[in-house]
Order: sequence, then C-alpha cells, then structure tokens
Amino acid sequence: MYRVAVSSVRRAAGVGSSASKSCKTLLIVAPADFVSESLIFAIEREFPWISVEQISALSEACTDFGSPVSLILLDAEQLPQVAGNSEQLAHLHPAAQIMLIQEDGRQQISIRDVVTARNVRGVLPMNLKLDVWLSVVRLVLRGGEYFPLSLFEPIMAHGPTISGGVDLEGAPNSHLRQDADADDFDELTERELQILGMVARGLQNKLIAAALGLSEHTVKIHLHNIITKLGAHNRTEAAAIFHRRRDTLNSRGDGGAPKAQQLSA
Repeated sequence: MYRVAVSSVRRAAGVGSSASKSCKTLLIVAPADFVSESLIFAIEREFPWISVEQISALSEACTDFGSPVSLILLDAEQLPQVAGNSEQLAHLHPAAQIMLIQEDGRQQISIRDVVTARNVRGVLPMNLKLDVWLSVVRLVLRGGEYFPLSLFEPIMAHGPTISGGVDLEGAPNSHLRQDADADDFDELTERELQILGMVARGLQNKLIAAALGLSEHTVKIHLHNIITKLGAHNRTEAAAIFHRRRDTLNSRGDGGAPKAQQLSA
C-alpha cells in the first residue's frame, strides 16, 4: 500500500497540519498516477476536515486508517472487486460510500453493474472542471448520488427509433397515444409513458430515477399511477400490457400508419 506524502505546498497552506486536524478520511483506490497531487491538494483545501489516503487495490482498504472513512473513490476498472470486499468494508467503514472515478477513453462500464453494486453512489468523470468535480464530491459526502448523462447513452440509443429519432422503449411518445384503440394508454401522460417504456425494458426504479433526473419516490408515484390507469396489479403486468400493445401495433403496421410512426420493437 502506498500513501500520499504531504507536499511542501500543502504544508505551507496548513493542510494536514495540527491546525486543521482531519476527522474523516477520503480514500482513493487507483494506480499511483491516476490522481494528481494538485487534485489531492484541492480536495483537502476544499474539505479541511478530510484527509486523503491513496491505495492501489480495494482489498487494501480493509484496514484502519485512523479516522473514519467517509468516501472511497474507486478506479472504475476495479468495480468487480466491490462484491468480494463489501462485507469487510461495511464492517470496518460502515459510513463509507463508494464512487467510481473514470478517465476518458477507458472501457465503458455498465450502468446496470454500477447501480446494483453495494454502496456505489455514482460515477465521477475525471475530466470535469475542478469546481464541478469538487461539487460532486461534496454532494456524495452529503449522501447524494451522481450519474453522468453519458453513462445512459447506450440505453437510450438501444433499439429502433420512430420518426423524430426517439427510442420508444426508452421514451414513448404521442404516436402511441394517437392510435384509435389505445384506450387506457390515452390516460397516461408523456412522463408515465416514458417510465412505462423503461419499466418494460426491465429497468429498476433507481436506474429510471437516475436516467430521468427524478427521485426514486417520484418514480414510484408515477408507477403507481400507471398501474392504476392500466388496471394492472403490479409493474410486471403493466410491462406485459406495454409489450402487448407494442406487438399489436407492429402486427397492424402494413395496413395502418407507417411502421416508422408506430411503437418499435
């Protein structure tokens, strides 16, 4: 395990001295050159109560760092290590949250893997402006989450699109509601259609909320309204109604409106 030495400039600024004694630890788990010394200085200057430690592997985090670990910034390539170390981390650092840090050009990580990993509160790109980057760190330290929009591009780009370039399974639009036999679908709002399409693709509330910039509570309310309007008993039945409606429109595509204007598979 390697530790970051307190540079002369940080000592001169009083960071790391007894005058500004830290009471929390921010742990960076990444190769030694992943985070610059200047960025570490900026973190400790922005958060005087934070002491930054660096290690190379998540397994090395399973030890005592003197002060409680409040946040672990983990190299995204080490995400698979989270599952194997989660119990020890939870025992040794019960207040610690994990946030992935990722450089441009690195292998794309799966949003599904991120949201299902224990205590992972989001993804922090290293190419953000410093003030934005530090604001995201502050958000997570306060219990928030952050998922960059680029992380959802593979989801939103998946599947055929209707005219206008919108993915119906990710974001259903008014063409669905214009069908004469839409019935119950006519009662759904645009937001409810959007959420229903994402539910039909198997996305959980947490992922839907992050993708749409909503709270999980708001998504639950929308889903409750969807289920009620469709006369369904649960989200699974609502998703089945969505797929059945889509299949009906597709089967009638040659005899009605052009398929480009119908619900896509």
